[in-house]
Amino acid sequence: MHFTIRKFYYGDIPDDKSGGNELNESSKASSSGGAPIAIGIEGADWPLWEVFIRSKQGLDHKHAGSLHAADAKMAIENARDVYTRRMEGISIWVVESKYIHASSPEESDELYEPANDKVYRHPTFYDLPDEVKHM
Repeated sequence: MHFTIRKFYYGDIPDDKSGGNELNESSKASSSGGAPIAIGIEGADWPLWEVFIRSKQGLDHKHAGSLHAADAKMAIENARDVYTRRMEGISIWVVESKYIHASSPEESDELYEPANDKVYRHPTFYDLPDEVKHM
């Protein structure tokens, strides 16, 4: 028995759009023949990952984009290849998109409305000493 393992990097998906998860007729082999066989993984659609990069000058991670990968390790490797080609990053975070929860722009009024009642949070009520130049 011969197994074929295909590893694709972001942007290297073949023209047949199978992504290595489906068997085409040329790669299938009968059990009696000795031809190579490719193993397809059922339901192995690669999840979408969000990529955050920390630059050498920055203190925070910024969203760089999205990519598809089989797991977190592959997502970091692909993010390195795609988003930090010129060595501009020092740290990469990846998170599967299904774990990100966001508010809707249509709900912004009701989401931020309680903050309007708390005027003490605005800096206009505080006197700063003269020694404090930048605040």
